[in-house]
Amino acid sequence: MEQLLQQMEKKVFGQRQNIRLLVTAMLAGGHVLLEGVPGIGKTKMIRTLAELINGTYRRIQFTPDLMPSDIVGNVVFNMQQNSFETLKGPIFSNLLLADEINRTPPKTQAALLEAMEERQVTIHGVTYPLPDPFFVMATQNPVEYEGTYVLPEAQLDRFLFKLQVDYPSESQELEILRQHTPFFVKEAAEENVAYNVEDIIQKRQRLAEVVVEEQILAYITTIIRKTRETKRLLLGASSRAGIAVLMASKAWALLDNRMYVTPDDVKAVVRPALRHRLIVAPQVELEGGNSDHIIDETLAAIPVPR
Repeated sequence: MEQLLQQMEKKVFGQRQNIRLLVTAMLAGGHVLLEGVPGIGKTKMIRTLAELINGTYRRIQFTPDLMPSDIVGNVVFNMQQNSFETLKGPIFSNLLLADEINRTPPKTQAALLEAMEERQVTIHGVTYPLPDPFFVMATQNPVEYEGTYVLPEAQLDRFLFKLQVDYPSESQELEILRQHTPFFVKEAAEENVAYNVEDIIQKRQRLAEVVVEEQILAYITTIIRKTRETKRLLLGASSRAGIAVLMASKAWALLDNRMYVTPDDVKAVVRPALRHRLIVAPQVELEGGNSDHIIDETLAAIPVPR
């Protein structure tokens, strides 16, 4: 897994933390929502991961006229065989990129709910299992809201992480330009290394062996319950959010070649795991606050287990 991270960092500059969180979510069996302005590498980060993993990869460009059948598939009549046949959609893949997911109506967004939660889809009353692993990576633009649809809470809760992709530093931006020179592109292409999805599955199976002590479980429980008690939030974290933090902490520890979870693991994943599940009170937004600030305040008020 360390080699996979290194290969990604050679191709996607300035996103080391987000790359690590992206791979962590894949190990934990969750899905990721990436938010950032256009042109800073959201799609490239996802496409790079897909190229390095020897699994099936599909990309769906979400538009206002996209239908649920365009995602999951449909039943059509075969004139030659005089029978109905099921045409499976692009959702039947190991890695699915839902590009600009907030540009499609809620009806089409809902087509992903069953797939993301239960790893299966239903086409005309027949249920089909999805490949293992099944990993949805969605992107959305936070600055252009015209022609977009806000993701409902039920949809957001299906994502393990919400990652915020920022602009790279000056030195990193220089490396991005160097990457597009002919010599660099040729050299980078020769370093491509493919990984099998079976490796990911085997690594994921080791999550059950990662030890989580009782005090760490109590620490996560306290964090989740504190978000429900503050008046700075209209909606706190759910029990599913607590499970998300737990699984993500175990995957983060495993990615660090450890078989036990520490409080630092919890702190590393709690922001991206909770920020999209909380609804901030209007007065807090007027003051310039956001969910990240409230998460930081909550962590600061809770004693760290020793």
